[in-house]
Amino acid sequence: MTERTNDQNTCDQELMEKSAGPSADAVTVAEKPSRRKFLGASALAGIAGASTALVGELAAPPRAEAATSMPEDYVAPGKLDEYYGIWSGGQSGQVRILGIPSMRELIRIPVFNVDFGIGWGITNESKRVLGKDFPLGGDTHHPHFSQTDGHYDGRYIFINDKANSRVARIRCDVMRTDKIITIPNTQAIHGLRVQRVPRTGYVFCCNEFRVPHPNDGRDLNDPKKYFTLYTAIDGDTMNIAWQVHVDGNLDNTDADYEGKYSAATCYNSEGAINAAGMMRNERDWVVVFNIKRIEQAVKRGHYKTIGDSKVPVVDGRHGSDLTLYVPVPKSPHGINASPDGKYVTANGKLSPTVTVMSWAKIDDWFAGKLKKPRDVVVAEPQLGIGPLHTTYDGRGNAYTTLFIDSQIVKWNIDDAIKHYQGQKVNYIRQKLDVAYQPGHNNSSMGESRDADGKWLVSLNKFSKDRFLPVGPLHPDNDQLIDISGEKMKLVADASVWCEPHDCTIVHRRVLFNKVKRIWKRGDPFFAETAAMAKKDGVTLEKDNKVIRDGNKVRVYMTSTAPTFGLEEFTVKKDNEVTVTVTNIDTIEDLSHGFCMANYGINFEISPQETASVTFVADKPGVHWFYCTFFCHALHLEMRSRMLVEA
Repeated sequence: MTERTNDQNTCDQELMEKSAGPSADAVTVAEKPSRRKFLGASALAGIAGASTALVGELAAPPRAEAATSMPEDYVAPGKLDEYYGIWSGGQSGQVRILGIPSMRELIRIPVFNVDFGIGWGITNESKRVLGKDFPLGGDTHHPHFSQTDGHYDGRYIFINDKANSRVARIRCDVMRTDKIITIPNTQAIHGLRVQRVPRTGYVFCCNEFRVPHPNDGRDLNDPKKYFTLYTAIDGDTMNIAWQVHVDGNLDNTDADYEGKYSAATCYNSEGAINAAGMMRNERDWVVVFNIKRIEQAVKRGHYKTIGDSKVPVVDGRHGSDLTLYVPVPKSPHGINASPDGKYVTANGKLSPTVTVMSWAKIDDWFAGKLKKPRDVVVAEPQLGIGPLHTTYDGRGNAYTTLFIDSQIVKWNIDDAIKHYQGQKVNYIRQKLDVAYQPGHNNSSMGESRDADGKWLVSLNKFSKDRFLPVGPLHPDNDQLIDISGEKMKLVADASVWCEPHDCTIVHRRVLFNKVKRIWKRGDPFFAETAAMAKKDGVTLEKDNKVIRDGNKVRVYMTSTAPTFGLEEFTVKKDNEVTVTVTNIDTIEDLSHGFCMANYGINFEISPQETASVTFVADKPGVHWFYCTFFCHALHLEMRSRMLVEA
């Protein structure tokens, strides 16, 4: 095998430092008058029904004419993308990394799911992260990077599991999940966001579904005794710092750029248990959390615990000095802080408006300078039907998804504020059709101080007529949009396995030099396995040994292309066998695999990594194990035997 040089594997340093923007023009999808007319006549009261009906009315937008030059998303062979895109994997329970602008999928990171490719949920190392009796699967929604002083710092990615009320942390240096915790006293962790200043710090997450406290079988049919909690996790230790008892159902969350506050959208002020009841009131609220006051309350012991949990829970319901409840149109959804540190927006969902709140006015509220919670609102622009999420370009413009209208709307924050103050100004800059029903959107570097206004991705829930048919279950459609100029330009469609839900886009300079190409010996990910080897007197990097300890057998071997360190090993039926493999190759990209035929065992071992698996040898006979990663011209010959005596 020929080893690539560092020069071949690294990108042009000049390109690394420069942010080369989109160049070629793209054709904007034309507006469809019939659809606009139909939507303009739609009644807001019937918005939920209109959503379903509308999907059947959509026609394919006109296609772009043949390009006369390379498209903007073209990345030539041997060249690297300018951005990393971190996508949630939705019901797959994983996280995916894409290159932008190419929209090429680079890798999938298993988090809450079992993955036979790398052995996640199969190896001992991954099972230690997943925990005992881990649920098989998850529902990932919101991936967010750790930050320092409002800048992405390339340390961690945090992701939620709505299905099983968990939060996970992914190490960016190896793109491997290293911590997973279950959030007590909750059901369905949905919104998740990180503290930006001074650093992450806290990871904030929303408990969406209200349940009794404790949820142990009592109060089953008394919704008045159902509650929800807002949780702060210490991102460094992955221990829970505190929880806040709030009114309503929490949805999404974000934080400011000074480390003072976080905020969450909250619906179901009615305390109902069905959809009709949850939409009865005309207003719900945004809850703002005063972090310093909450910390002081915990320090002073002004909290309770729930059930067996030792986590301090403070009271942040209406009337508490720890929180501020800002009335907004009913059922708000996304909440997004602007990169200039001035504002936070709550998206209306069932209202055509987005509510813009000022962090400075929130300061004034907690200082007692304002009379009404709504006094923190500085604008409420009307954008269209079904606003869900907003992102920013760093130039004073916001971009909001309109789920029912199937559009991205670009609007100017300062002009929206002027309009709210009574001036006659047009704050809407452009509306761009997308295909179809967009949920989240995200701009390049848009959740940090470094928003650069180059690219925007619209994550659309429907894709009918955009791709070759593949059966009743359609792919989702993530569309790449150029926002570098005055006008948004649709550049590309990208089919994706459903349902990605949300993404974060970071420039490669944040991660490129922090991502390891080869594992470092002594890495904490396999430290526990190394400790067991040391106890057995085994040097992982060179020894190939079988240790017998009663009914337990520990097999240590190396792998180097194209051989395993042991040609065979023998065990007895029903022995508990632990196989530990260390890849001693030092060539980048030279992974090996270990697959035991007919045992449901397969895992990957990257260069200099150690991985292990424990199983019961319950099938007498000859069992071949083989390498699953094509590593050498003699790859097919890289196999050995496990002999199981009856």
